[in-house]
Amino acid sequence: MKTSEELRQLLNRIDHRGYPAYKDTRGTYQFGKYILAIEHVQGDPFASPSKLSVKVSGRTAGFPKELYDRPCKRTALQDYLIRNFGRQIDQVSFRAHGSGKSGLISVTRCGQEVLERTACTIDEKNGDIIVRFEVGFPANGRTINAGELIKILYEYLPDCVENSLCYRKLDRSKVQKVMELSVDQEYIQTHLEEMGLVAFVADGSVLPRESGVSQRPMKGAVAFQSPDSMKVTMHLPYYGEMSGMGIRKGVTLIVGGGYHGKSTLLKALESGVYPHIAGDGREYVLTDPAAVKIRAEDGRSIRNTDISMFINDLPNGKDTVSFVTEDASGSTSQAANVTESIEAGAGTFLIDEDTSATNFMVRDELMQQVIHREMEPITPFIERVRAIYEEFGISTVMVAGSSGAYFQVADQVIQMDRYVPKEITKIAKKAASEYPELQFPKDRLVRPSGERKVRADHGLRQKGRVKIKTMGRDGVMLNHETVDLRYVEQLADQEQLASLGHILRYLEEEVFDGRKTVQQSIEEVWRELEIDGLGVICEGTMIPGNLAMPRKQEIYACVNRYRKLGTIGKN
Repeated sequence: MKTSEELRQLLNRIDHRGYPAYKDTRGTYQFGKYILAIEHVQGDPFASPSKLSVKVSGRTAGFPKELYDRPCKRTALQDYLIRNFGRQIDQVSFRAHGSGKSGLISVTRCGQEVLERTACTIDEKNGDIIVRFEVGFPANGRTINAGELIKILYEYLPDCVENSLCYRKLDRSKVQKVMELSVDQEYIQTHLEEMGLVAFVADGSVLPRESGVSQRPMKGAVAFQSPDSMKVTMHLPYYGEMSGMGIRKGVTLIVGGGYHGKSTLLKALESGVYPHIAGDGREYVLTDPAAVKIRAEDGRSIRNTDISMFINDLPNGKDTVSFVTEDASGSTSQAANVTESIEAGAGTFLIDEDTSATNFMVRDELMQQVIHREMEPITPFIERVRAIYEEFGISTVMVAGSSGAYFQVADQVIQMDRYVPKEITKIAKKAASEYPELQFPKDRLVRPSGERKVRADHGLRQKGRVKIKTMGRDGVMLNHETVDLRYVEQLADQEQLASLGHILRYLEEEVFDGRKTVQQSIEEVWRELEIDGLGVICEGTMIPGNLAMPRKQEIYACVNRYRKLGTIGKN
């Protein structure tokens, strides 16, 4: 390791030289209170910024162990430090001048969710903190302007590190509250199971968002208030007694008129698989962490997926136990999404009627009279939803705006009335009793086959590398193949998609071998991620600062939508 003075001397030597001379700065340097690592240097001032990191020892940072001694606390503290560091560098970004991206200083921009990210990591043993960020190395044209980079590294950066990563410089009460919130959120989520719940929505929560493109809470929105019949009380470690609506296991319907808050509640439940920052309005809305949003997805590819639970005896004789298509219909895609989610370990299905295939969800009495059961290859979801809960233990929470048929199979019915929830189970059941009873299939429900095996793609590398690129939150590209993830709605951040790209590459090159099933392969990688973090799926020694941890269920979703997945077969 070199000293900061050696770096200064190097910068003075290469001043006014061609931009490629900046490559000589790569390495690690001991600054006063931290170690600076220059890990990647951009090729010119108009290219993606250079990648740097700072490492502050646990002793220097000075955070008490009780603030990061559990995974939930550590993730919350890391998130808080990223946001703090971001606010500090915003004040000095582009103060250094030059061409292109000269003077830019940036770090991950966190959303409302609290996610594990590579932008900041805290060593659970000694409290060492690493923050990864980007800097646009200054130049005039394509000539090095070392004086401006010296300003960034020796004037601006030390103050940013001191003011954002050292405990003595922070508001200790705020840091304490971050830790307490994380523990309370974990408590709620881990106690749902023993309370027989799939979700908890605290009284006073603000569910509506500012706009369709903003996840901030809507100002002046109606605060959530649980109906008395569904009210439960949590005794949280720090907050104390908290009341709210508990959604019980089983089949739950959310009904009501248009624009009364049905989908808003479901969206909050979808997002409730992640903890949220204080002030979000949904920080005490927590859902079964294995809840999966299910929808129709016309045009997606399906690879040897068992959809026979819902679709059988196709007129063309196509196999539905090992179904393959490059262009799924609404019903087949939704059937595949259900069975793939079962394989992924889903504990709850979240469904909105508006984004579902009608013929997959229900067949009314008149249609059944005209088109007899033996002529229809689709067994609708309404005929399977109770058996899915009773046989597999998977609950369903569904928004229904037009079909009252689900009243017959629901355990509880919630009506949203101007964003106020009311339980109307008895009313709905009474109304349903006046209609003919549903006829259910007599066959016993069998868990879908998951014996899909896949070979590694040994031709993945092109010119010695694999190119990974994200397209916002719409998808990720592996070389020239795009994985469409637009309708995997619980992906909360673009950085999760970046991680999925690296995970997919790792699976292709290191795990898939023709002997392991898809499930075995993903579970193996998931165990590695839980133990070693996101660094395990990165190539080389440099860990990018733009990765966020996805859920296991989204890894399955990504793999299942990868059209170039190697040959898949059954035992």
